Amino acid sequence: MANTKRTSILTVTGVLIALGTILSFVKIFEWPFGGSITLASMVPMIIVGYKYGPRWGLFSGFAFSILQAVLGATTTQAFAGMYDAENVKGSIFRIFIMAFLDYIVAFTVLGLSGVFRDRIKNDTVAISLGGAFVVILRFAAHFVSGFLLWGEYAKDFFEGLKDTFADGGKMDAFATAITNSVLGHHEGQYLAEIYSFVYNGFYMIPELIITVIVLVVLMSIPPINRSIVKD
Repeated sequence: MANTKRTSILTVTGVLIALGTILSFVKIFEWPFGGSITLASMVPMIIVGYKYGPRWGLFSGFAFSILQAVLGATTTQAFAGMYDAENVKGSIFRIFIMAFLDYIVAFTVLGLSGVFRDRIKNDTVAISLGGAFVVILRFAAHFVSGFLLWGEYAKDFFEGLKDTFADGGKMDAFATAITNSVLGHHEGQYLAEIYSFVYNGFYMIPELIITVIVLVVLMSIPPINRSIVKD
């Protein structure tokens, strides 16, 4: 019986990791300055963490993070942009920081989604709050990576916002006001932190909203609810 249960856990986890990987390529929207919104790609790993607990969730999240890092290195320019032939040691360090924060930490923490399971009786509320919690943790990892590695682009980013929303509408005026306010009052490390918060917020906030909505919808379907709650 123990072997059967272990096989079942491995099978379900493998399927959910594969599903999360596929969904990470399904982009609902992609910002012109970088960052994309996916079709609830974190939900499968959140289900793993809630269904099987934090230990297995973190292990599965780590496996998922390695897969995401490999895909990031082979299908995007994420790591290539970190390399500088004139500063090989510095480049290796920056690549390590990026891999650790933007991939290993960012996706491993999704396994902590069951943090509220034993504290809140309503499973829909518990998994929704747990899902929101781990998405915020992922955002925090990207935020730290952003101002450490990309802070030098903060000024260009805010100036580019005016071009992105230059349509003469409300967003145009809003982007211009934000850019003028930020660049007029902040610089250096603080500007880099504001940049990272705004840049990552543009795609992580929609991801959080989509994730919670999908979790609530899934939990409203009795067969799926039972399959998630049953460990």
